[in-house]
Formats: sequence, structure tokens, C-alpha cells
Amino acid sequence: MTISVTFCGAAGGVTGSCYFLQTDHGNFLVDCGMFQGSKTVRELNYGKFPFEADRISAVLLTHAHIDHTGLVPKLVKAGFGGPIYATEPTCDLLTYMLPDSGYIQESEVERLNRRNARRGRPEVTPIYTREDAENTLSQLKTVDYHEWLPVIDGVRARFWDAGHLLGSASIEVEIENGDKDGKPTRLLFSGDVGTGEAVFNEAPEAPAGVDYLFVETTYGDRNRPVMTDEERREMLRKEVQDALGNGGNLVIPSFAVARTQELLVDLAHLFNRGQLPPANVFVDSPLAQRATDVFAKHLKRGDAQALSHPKFHMVPDVQASKQLAQVTSGAIIISASGMCDAGRIRYHLKNNLWRPNCTVLLVGFQAAGSFGRVLQSGAKHVRIHGDEIEVRARIRTLDVYSGHADQDMLLQWTKNRLPVARQIFLTHGEEGARAAFREVLMAHGIEDKLISMPMLDDTVTLKKGKGQPAIPQARLSGEELSRDDWHNLYAGTVTALSEKLRSLETAEERKEMLEKVLRDIGSV
Repeated sequence: MTISVTFCGAAGGVTGSCYFLQTDHGNFLVDCGMFQGSKTVRELNYGKFPFEADRISAVLLTHAHIDHTGLVPKLVKAGFGGPIYATEPTCDLLTYMLPDSGYIQESEVERLNRRNARRGRPEVTPIYTREDAENTLSQLKTVDYHEWLPVIDGVRARFWDAGHLLGSASIEVEIENGDKDGKPTRLLFSGDVGTGEAVFNEAPEAPAGVDYLFVETTYGDRNRPVMTDEERREMLRKEVQDALGNGGNLVIPSFAVARTQELLVDLAHLFNRGQLPPANVFVDSPLAQRATDVFAKHLKRGDAQALSHPKFHMVPDVQASKQLAQVTSGAIIISASGMCDAGRIRYHLKNNLWRPNCTVLLVGFQAAGSFGRVLQSGAKHVRIHGDEIEVRARIRTLDVYSGHADQDMLLQWTKNRLPVARQIFLTHGEEGARAAFREVLMAHGIEDKLISMPMLDDTVTLKKGKGQPAIPQARLSGEELSRDDWHNLYAGTVTALSEKLRSLETAEERKEMLEKVLRDIGSV
């Protein structure tokens, strides 16, 4: 019996989660996520899969976030026709999230192609379309927590509440290996581990005593202060009050699923107690609106009612979204994407970043190379849709809404899974976070030889047999996954050059500087 796993995403980086498992019984995936971050990383979404889609028998999904599910329609389009297993809330969310993702692909490509036509460049095609995503939905199959699910012959799986998002799961997999003792090989994929403190989620759970453990490490290098609901709301109150008191708008880039709903519940609480000045909250994300309906379906009555507070206004269409550009003060605008890389948030940033009385509040993890990370790092000039924008708005970060466990929580979760007989694989984290968490594990008595940090497209054989697993070539290095790329450097260089030119007093000085730059690059 041969059993192998290939790390096709979130290995050396945070996004694109995808494990490709090969066995003598057949092949299956755990997650099939979209890459986010720098343009170099995002380009992986357009390339071929490092496996044959039509030879995949099943897909198991840990939760609905796009970095774990976003390439499933591409997989189906490439020939996968098997079942896609997930919890009922995950399936409900994906009913809206995947078509929305397809629509975003089409919209972004349409805009890019208009620019390419003017530049004389060839057209590009979307990763998949809304129709492709809708064609995927019939393959979704719901599963219950704690119940064994037959995946393929000789393989079964069980889902455990990961506490990260409505419907999120850690997935336990058992594979019959033909040993004389009859014991299967047991694997546990953490998915994204929650905090146990989030607005909607319970504490994460999972079994102990597995052979192989796959652990996310998004926040493996840091801890957040432990706080009560009231303390979290007080931090939000202060940020909102300061922003509105500054006389401008408050723009919140927010992931449409979970983060937006958590913010709405806390804002409703603060409004109801008179702890915030009167302000209209515009939720400008069609996906957030539909996801809010799903949350309301699965939540207890009080939280569901909070999501429909009279101060909250769902922006119905593109025309209404454009009209928000006329609102220059006193509004709270919540829009996706949370990392500011696509969607309507780009337009709201374009309209507000240059205003010194406005505030941008980042409330989620910003991956390396993402536009959100650029703002978070203090950029003074940025480019949006080809236009240069001077950043005059206040850029703030409120890191208390993350659905990811911090270092101490991850450590406790991992220790609760012990003993691990064979290997602990650290995944879903940038290199610094993974390395820091590895040191913490060793400091708590876990042997170095038990810990592995696989890179993108690494294949590990868990059990050797007669078969030989397919081993793909690495598409990117770990360094490329966890840092800004040349596209980021180019954008920074162009804006820095423009800023320098403006600082010079005469046309002759500007001409001399440009001639020097051209000489340095060999163009004159």
C-alpha cells in the first residue's frame, strides 16, 4: 500500500490550501483553494493543477473561505466529476460564494481587457466564470460533524468543529493500509483553527493520537491579548468614534463571510446602547448580503436579529455602490475583499484614501504582497486601477476579529492532539510564522525530528508500497510565497519616481533626473 500527500498550496504561504492525497484506493483532495497575495502568487490560479483533475475521486472541504475552496469550479471545469463533501453551513455559504467568485473573475478580466486593448496587449480569460461555478454546486454533498463518511474504497473521513467559521471543520482521515495488525493510517488536517472567542463560533475540537498531523500556522509567530466581548467592542467603539470624529468616512475592508457579520453584531450592540454617534453603515458586497442570510439561518435568535439593525443598509447594486462616492463624511462603508485586492473595496479606497479626514480600518490578516499589506506597511502613494493615489487617510489595524488561533492557542490545540506517532506538518503560514511556531513546539518538548515544514508542491510518502506517487515540479519557492514580488516593487518604484519628480523645483532638474534614470537602465 502506497500513501502520499502533496502540498499543492498553503506551504510556505497562507493561501491556496490544497492537499493532494494518493493511495492505492484512489486519489482525493483536502481543500482546493485560491491563491491570494502578490501578483506572482495569484498567477498560480491561472496555471495547470499539479495533478490530473479527472483522476481525483473526491474533495473534502474544511470550510468555505475562498483560499480553501476558490479553485473548486476550476477543478470541475478541468474534468473532476466526483462528490465535494462539506458541512451543511459550508455548502450553504458556497452556494453564494463560488458564483460570486466567478463573477469577480469575469468583472476583473473585463476591466483588464479594456486596458489591454488600449495598450495593444492580448486579451486574458477568467480562471472560471459564474456559470462554471454554478455548474459546480450540484456536486456539493453535506456531512455532519462526528459521523464517519466513506470517501472512496478503503478511505473514510470524519469532520470536527474547528471553531473558525460557521461550518468550519478539522478533518480526520483513516486509510486502510493492509498491515497485518489491521490498523489504518490516521491523518488529521486542522483546517483553520479558531480562537474559541469569536462572535459566532465554539471552541475548536479534534481527536488525539493520530499518525500524521497537519497544522495551520497563520499566527504561529504572535499572540493577541485575551479579551472579553465587552473589551473587543470597546476597542471597536474607540476606532469608530475616532474615525467619525475626524470628519470623514470610515472604510473597512472586510471579508464578506464571517468578518462582516461579526462586525455588524458588535456595531448593533454599540448602537443599541448609545455608545456610538448616529451613523449609517453601508454594506457594499452582494456576497456579504447573501452570507448574512445564511448566518441568520444558522444563528441563535439574538445574533440573527442584530444583523438586521435599522442603521445597516445593504447596497443593492453597482449603481448604488457608485453613488457612495458622493458621501464624503459620516459613513461607515464595509466592503470586500478583506485584503483589498479585488471587488468594490478598491473603488471605495480610491475615493477615500486621498482624504486626510478619512480612516481605513484593517480588521483581517493581510497576506504578503496584498494591497492591504501595502497600506498596512505605511505606503504614502499607491496605484489603483492605473491611477496614482496619495495616501492621506489614517490607516488603522484592529487585530481582534481574526478567526485564526494565535500562537498560544495553536500550541494548546496541537498539544491536545498528542501523541502524534509519525509527523507534524506545519502549513498555512508565512515562513517566519512557521519557523517561530516550530521553535515553540520544540520548547514544549516536541522533538525536532517530529516536525516538518513542507514547501509548495513537496510530496511526502507516508507509507511505501508497490505504487509510485506522481511527484509534480515545484511552481514557486517558499520565499516567493511569503514576500512582495517584482510587481509590488514596480508599483512602488513608479510612485516613488513620481513623488521625487514633484519634489524637484525646475523642469530642468526633472529632465536631468529622468535622463539619469534612462541611462541607468540603458535606454539612452
